Amino acid sequence: MSARRRRLPRHRAWPLTTTDITECLGPHMSRVTDLRFLTGHDSGTLVLGAAWVAPNPRNYGRGMDPDMVGFRIDVHPVDATVRAATRAVLRESALPQLHAWVTRAIAADETWQLTDHQRYWRLTDGRLTHHDEA
Repeated sequence: MSARRRRLPRHRAWPLTTTDITECLGPHMSRVTDLRFLTGHDSGTLVLGAAWVAPNPRNYGRGMDPDMVGFRIDVHPVDATVRAATRAVLRESALPQLHAWVTRAIAADETWQLTDHQRYWRLTDGRLTHHDEA
């Protein structure tokens, strides 16, 4: 992305690209309804997030837009000086874990699929960890 269109300060960069995510998920990419490259405040050690958006009626009995049901992936910006190292760790560890999580979610039972779920990856001192929330 050109510097004019990148919407990030020069000292920040995204550690992954759309191509990285697409290659990781392969045919499951069709289930991703929202791929976001975040530009907001510093996310600290958070580098990648994924969520299953369930078909929950959130407006007092009115249905949810079916186009919103599926996976949302958030790529958080990092310091530009650590982008390459962060990208290598994410491609080696987080992206295979993301693929496995999406694959399990697609095959999950109805109870799991009717509840929103999130998984976050953090990188601290070169160590990648993940955390699930439901």
